[in-house]
Amino acid sequence: MLKNILYISGSVVVFFIGLILYGIILNIREVSLAEAMSEKGITRIRNPRIVVDLKNYRLELFSDNTLIKTYKAVFGKSSSTDNNLLSGNFTPVGDYLICEKLPVYKYHKFLKIDFPNEKDAADALRKSLITGEQFEAVVKAIKNNTCPPSIEPFGEEIGIHGIGKYNFIFKNLPFSFNWTNGSIAVSNENIDELYSVVNVGTHVKIID
Repeated sequence: MLKNILYISGSVVVFFIGLILYGIILNIREVSLAEAMSEKGITRIRNPRIVVDLKNYRLELFSDNTLIKTYKAVFGKSSSTDNNLLSGNFTPVGDYLICEKLPVYKYHKFLKIDFPNEKDAADALRKSLITGEQFEAVVKAIKNNTCPPSIEPFGEEIGIHGIGKYNFIFKNLPFSFNWTNGSIAVSNENIDELYSVVNVGTHVKIID
């Protein structure tokens, strides 16, 4: 019995190590942002914008209309056909802006988006999910170019962040594993790159 347990445990460990090694090999191919910019013949990101593709697990960084680099990304643990109105670990779909940059965060760095925006709040108000006062608070924040307040049913703040202390393991998984509260997660190295070139006001389009 003990021999069988040790055999099974050893097999699981070997399998897991194999997955990580395979992921490392895949990540070796990834070029840095500086290399990607050089390949495109540009020296500076102009008018940066981000497109997040939920279906294909990727985040695309553009300079004006030129695609500069594509990043592997993962999202909220749950999915919903009405995910702009429900929190519960859903990644929202729509057009947003970076409203705050946090250089220190539990998942390395954080680019917070203005979720819920006015459209999200209007949809929630129409369905009686928020009050008129809550709607006005969101509208006021948007008009003042600040992040909207955290209100139900939208849940926790949403944005783009790294992985944090488990970066080595999660970034090297050769498959996509959604684990966030609804935010978009990339590796610590990749959020460092994005943080260096995007600004408050950068447009983020999330599509499903």
